[in-house]
Amino acid sequence: MDRTVEGYLAELRRHLVGADPALVQDALYDAEEYLRSAIAEEGGDPAIAFDRVVETYGTPEEIAASYKKAELTVVAALRRPEPVQPKQGARGFFGIFTDPGAWGGLLYMLLGIITGPLYFTLCVTGISLSLGLAILIIGVPIALLFLASVRAVSLVEGRVVEGLLGVRMPRRPRLVGGQGDIVTRIKSWLTDYRTWTTIFYMLMQLPLGLFYFISLVVGFSVSVGSMTLPIQQEIIDGPLFIVGRYGYYIETWAYPLFILGGMLGLVLLLWYAKGVGKMHGAYAKALLVGRTEGGDAQ
Repeated sequence: MDRTVEGYLAELRRHLVGADPALVQDALYDAEEYLRSAIAEEGGDPAIAFDRVVETYGTPEEIAASYKKAELTVVAALRRPEPVQPKQGARGFFGIFTDPGAWGGLLYMLLGIITGPLYFTLCVTGISLSLGLAILIIGVPIALLFLASVRAVSLVEGRVVEGLLGVRMPRRPRLVGGQGDIVTRIKSWLTDYRTWTTIFYMLMQLPLGLFYFISLVVGFSVSVGSMTLPIQQEIIDGPLFIVGRYGYYIETWAYPLFILGGMLGLVLLLWYAKGVGKMHGAYAKALLVGRTEGGDAQ
């Protein structure tokens, strides 16, 4: 192993091949942060200081093993509670009301009406100001602030996705560029593919958030409306549907069908929310975390 921080991180990454990309990102960030600060405190010959710090901190193999062991606890905490007895058929279908994944997906879809416009506005404003002021000296700090905000959004959105959708997301920023002056760091951020996938994610949250919210509102309105149609007809004591000169009533015998249809709609809405939550969780992880296999050193 190369007796440098970069060599240590490369060896640690090798021992973490096959692990969850979010875990790898957390482990690399923690290792670099500790090693660089500890070596700076040691002072003197960098190689000797490196050996002393590694002796205290642990070898890449030991650190990788400890993170993998700790990840078992994280996975267990994120796992949705299983029913005591597996439900099949109608019981399993209607059991969606007790499924945390369905309610988590439902809440995430509702939040889309807030996060979507917020992310989109931040992204469009940041890009416009960065490009528009690129020829001026003030354009550099604005571009830096925008890139930093993109990384912050990645972490914040990751916490929301993990909390509501149950998908393991990073708790630490992504390592990009290592050491260097501000120009080097900006260049590293710009050449990091995940900066651009995060920006794409932020832009797409507007149409996705609107679609999620509207589909939920429409589904809920249709279901509840169907359940309450018999009550509405009894209250108004007149036709519910008027087309031209003709009014249409719901037959009394059809009341239970409308109520059952509305209840079925609510059940299907929860199944829909659970499915969207699973798909969006995988989509978020692909764009905000990416893969950490082979030579993916960042």
